[in-house]
This record gives sequence, structure tokens and C-alpha cells, in this order.
Amino acid sequence: MPTADRPTRRETTTAHRGRWTLEDRVEAILRAVPVTVPAGTAALTVRLDYPPGAGVLDLGCVGPAGFRGWSGGARDTFTISADWATPGYLPGELEPGEWQVLLRLHRIPPDGLPYEVTATVHGSPPVRPEPPDAPPAPDRPPRPDLPEVDGRRWLAGDLHAHTVHSDGAYTIDELAGLAAGRGLDFLAVTDHNTVSHHPYLPAAGARYGMTLLPGQEVTTDRGHANVFGPVGWVDFRQPADTWLAAAERAGGLMSVNHPLAADCAWRQPLTRRPRLVEVWHSGWWDRTWGAPLSWAQAWRPDVVPIGGSDFHRPDADAPPGSPTTWVLADDASTGSVLDGLAAGRTAISAAPDAGSGRPGAAPLLVRIGAEVLVLDGDGTLLAGPDGRHRVVRGDRCRLPAGDGLHVLESPRMEVLALCG
Repeated sequence: MPTADRPTRRETTTAHRGRWTLEDRVEAILRAVPVTVPAGTAALTVRLDYPPGAGVLDLGCVGPAGFRGWSGGARDTFTISADWATPGYLPGELEPGEWQVLLRLHRIPPDGLPYEVTATVHGSPPVRPEPPDAPPAPDRPPRPDLPEVDGRRWLAGDLHAHTVHSDGAYTIDELAGLAAGRGLDFLAVTDHNTVSHHPYLPAAGARYGMTLLPGQEVTTDRGHANVFGPVGWVDFRQPADTWLAAAERAGGLMSVNHPLAADCAWRQPLTRRPRLVEVWHSGWWDRTWGAPLSWAQAWRPDVVPIGGSDFHRPDADAPPGSPTTWVLADDASTGSVLDGLAAGRTAISAAPDAGSGRPGAAPLLVRIGAEVLVLDGDGTLLAGPDGRHRVVRGDRCRLPAGDGLHVLESPRMEVLALCG
């Protein structure tokens, strides 16, 4: 792999060129390109070039002290400096020594993929771009009338969404404003293979009157998993068992994401299976298709169903809260929401206005002690854990509950709502 250095005033640029082949991908899908960062470096800029449309290379970076960022295939350039970094990367002093530009050979054509990595170390800090203005806080829609249970209340949220810190189009403020305007109480921000967004979540949540859960989507070509909680970066390069162990060790939770989704279905081996599963994903576009429920119930009998929109950008993805995960929690703090998830106090509806009584609102199904409460579900069918059905009559109906998954279905067997 040829290397050429050329000094310029107060900076040094190093270029690495080569061609990745299918044989390279089979041997090791993740590759590292070394970059020397001398003492006193103010910033590092890396650019990745390869023929557009010919393949896909993912981009990231680690320094001598560990992880410094990941952008996957969403960006071809990043900069890291002491007080600012490209979203997806961690700002901070650049420790001298050998850094590694990470390349994941995600898609390599049969005839190979030429590439060039250009790394520039700067002697003076770059100009920091001005962040966009935060949008105003929106009005919140009315909430459904749900009773408290043992002093706890039902909170509406979404456990899967992305920002500009990975491959999303919205800033954290823009995403929080959108979610608040749709009536959500909490939202997990789960950018791919990074935690660069975590420091900004508390302030943005306070601005929009909601809880932004720190999350990360641990992303590989054999499956994705969300890790929830302020647990630090989870190394996607390690086996999936280590993701779960790292999450639990730091007091967080892990869910298996969209396990039946196209090219990112779950195919990772796991010695011990987590309870949380993203049973309802926005990609479940035909809910008469029962495979997600069958998969979840086969995964483990005490599965905790959760849902997520996987929102990236408007006009292309389902908006936040499609579906909505409801959590019975002591309050709306991160710790209480995580406690509710860990305890399995969850329900899923198609939208945040479920059970509100508004025209066209989706039904809502939640557990209230030894019963389930069905709102706006007149004429639907409730399937209990034993698979037997009962007809729901009325727009506010209580029915006895068993231990396990309850599913509200339309007469054509379309899934309308779930609860654990």
C-alpha cells in the first residue's frame, strides 16, 4: 500500500491508496489505515474517496487512547480537534502516536474497489462551524386517559431514531422538537456505532420538555442491536456477547433490532439472549404478516416487546412514534424509563395518539394490574398468551390478563397493538 508525504505550511498530509477485493473482505471485513499524529497537533482531518456507486466503505477512527468516532457510509470526511469534531466523532485533545482510520468493507464489487484515504494533521485549529438555531418548542397534543398503576404512569416514547451524528438528517434539537410535537415523553437517540451525541441530549431534552435517552445502535453486517443508557461506547468489532455484557455491567439494556429486516436481519450468535426485542419496527409495513411475533416468542418465552420508528429523515421514513412504545414508569427520568423496560412494563401502539379518542386514532392496549385496558378498540380481537381470542366491545374495555404477550388484532388479523 503506497504512502506519500508532502509538507505544507503548518500541516502535513498523508495519502494511502489501494484496491480492496472480495478476498480482502472475506479475510477481514474491518481494516485499519495507520496515521501518525505528532505532539502539538491541533486537529486531524481525514477524507475517504472511492468511485461513487461502485461499492460501500464505512469510515471511523480510533486513537491511541481508544474510540474517537464512526460515521459509517454517511460521510466521507471528518475532523477532530480539541473543542469540536464532526458529528459522530469525539472532540478532545489529540494524543500523539499512531491513530487508525477504520474502514469497513461493507460492499465490494467482484472486480474490486479502488480507494484513497487522505489524512491531514493541522498545526492550528480549524474554524468551528456555527450550529443551526434550535427550532421553537411545539405545542403538545392531548394525552390518552390512562390510569396510574401502583403510583406509576404510562409514558409514550420511541426507542430507535437517528440524527446527524450518524446517517440522520436532523440535528438533536430538530429531532427532539419533532418528537415532542407528536406527543412523545421520551425518545432514544441511537446513532450508529457512536456516542458523540450523548453529551448534548440533556440540554436538548430540557428545551423540549422530554427525556432523550442516550443510546447507540451497534451496527454490523450481520445484525443491529440498540444499547440504552449512559454506558459508554460499545465496541461493535467484538462479538455480540460482549455488547450485552458491557451494557449490563454499566447498568444499561440491550435490544435486538428489526430481527427480520432485509439485509440487516439478526444473524449474530449469542450465548445468552436479551429479553428486549424490537418486535415492532417501522419496516413491518404489513402487520397481517405474523413472522415478527412468531420470531419474538421463539426467541424467549419472557420476551419484552418494544418498538421503534428508526427515523432518519422526513418524507422517507416513518416519523417518531410510528410505532410508539409505552413504558409504565415512576417518572420520565432516564433511570425510571430504563427500569420500566427492564421490568417488562411495556406496550406498543401504531402511533402516539393511540387511545386518545381523536378521529382516526389507533387502538391502545396496556396492562393494568391483572387486567388489560383496550382504548378505541371496539370490534377488535384480543389474543391472549394462550392464543385464544376475545371480542372487544366498547371504546374503553377491561378484560382479564394472563402472563405473557397480548395482541390486539383487527378482524382481518392485522396487529393493532401489543402489550407484555
